[in-house]
Amino acid sequence: MRYQIHHISKEELQQLPVQVFEGQVIIIDRPEQVAEAVAYLRKSRVLGVDTESRPSFTRGIHYPTALVQIADRKRCFLFRLTHIGMPQELADLFADEKICKVGLAFKDDINGLRRRHDFKPANCIDIQHLVPLYGIMDMGLQKLFAICFGRKISKAQQLTNWENTHLTPEQARYASTDAWATLLIYEDLLQHEQLDSKEVEALKREEKERMIEHQQEVQDQRLREQGIEPPPHLTPEERKAHQAERRREARKRKRHRAAEKKKVQKA
Repeated sequence: MRYQIHHISKEELQQLPVQVFEGQVIIIDRPEQVAEAVAYLRKSRVLGVDTESRPSFTRGIHYPTALVQIADRKRCFLFRLTHIGMPQELADLFADEKICKVGLAFKDDINGLRRRHDFKPANCIDIQHLVPLYGIMDMGLQKLFAICFGRKISKAQQLTNWENTHLTPEQARYASTDAWATLLIYEDLLQHEQLDSKEVEALKREEKERMIEHQQEVQDQRLREQGIEPPPHLTPEERKAHQAERRREARKRKRHRAAEKKKVQKA
């Protein structure tokens, strides 16, 4: 079975019903809670992972990872790193080759955790690297979940200060949903058929054309707001021919520079 939807628009996304994690949410904010939580997680073959940091509104300023969420289908543990640091038990879990950890843009999450306590990550999978193989062109968690399950997850708590002393029930549920959703997406991918390389490349070209058309529409709208009629646009075939001509001209210039360089060297 293959995915029939490869991209979903913001407008389509807004029409979908909201899905939240309905399992047990367990907040770990004391060191003595860590061992039991990790022991439970080690019973799972695959875990969904996400992290949160205090949002920064100043360019160049970044805050350390404040929260790591780790979920199976029934429970999600919220490890409050601002309270407990990065315990050795957690570092060992991320270094365990026998347990698959799944995340989205996972490299950034792992690097954030390693800055708190270094470890050698093992069996950590980024689903953003997988979804193109199934013909899915969207990379954000909301859209991926919508494509897989026809529902959306809320981002209402995204700008929470995760270093606050207490988390509200809404914040805890939001954080849990992200980790749980990542796990569900991964499991759903494994139930579907991958596309061959030619099909993937064709979909990538279609996505590129869609993005170009969208950018043109945005630019046209801005011009109209200024009372300017937008110029006619090139068709995809014309753009392709224009790009090929530009590549030919670039090769000519490169050959010319090489020839001039040889002349100088001989002189």
